[in-house]
Amino acid sequence: MYTVVGCRDCGALKLVEGRPETTRCPRCGRRSQFKKLRAFYRSEDVDAAREARARLLAQRGGNEAAYNEVGSFADIDEAADEAGMDDEEYLERAGLDADEVAAAGERAGRGRGSSGSRKDRVLDALRALDRPTEAEVVEHAEENGVPADYVRTALEKLRHRGEVSETGGRYRLL
Repeated sequence: MYTVVGCRDCGALKLVEGRPETTRCPRCGRRSQFKKLRAFYRSEDVDAAREARARLLAQRGGNEAAYNEVGSFADIDEAADEAGMDDEEYLERAGLDADEVAAAGERAGRGRGSSGSRKDRVLDALRALDRPTEAEVVEHAEENGVPADYVRTALEKLRHRGEVSETGGRYRLL
């Protein structure tokens, strides 16, 4: 269910999905109980609710004529999807073979396991292992292409920053 509600303080109109306990106004920041807000429109269809909110805003601003000239949200979304070029055309215009790019992406995805920076791979090791020792973190990170020296340095820095604790030779993310 989608509901168009108005803020009790500033009068801003907002689209809310479902029936949350509370909701915050995007304009003034006031948090209000959802059940106490005035509902201007309810619908199971998000596009219908978007249309209702847009119509209410146009009426408030005295822009009904301009609103009536613009197509529906569904029409605008469809036109936006059709505009421009797809990924394959973009790559070919840039002088790249789209099939080769796709194959390289698949190879990179199979790569060394985790993606991201070396620090991210060290953090991934800490998340994957239950209270690991330094040696276990090093082993796990090395399997994902991170040198052992980097892992040891990263663990020390993470410990000094308070992102990781070390007790009895075992590490834990904080």
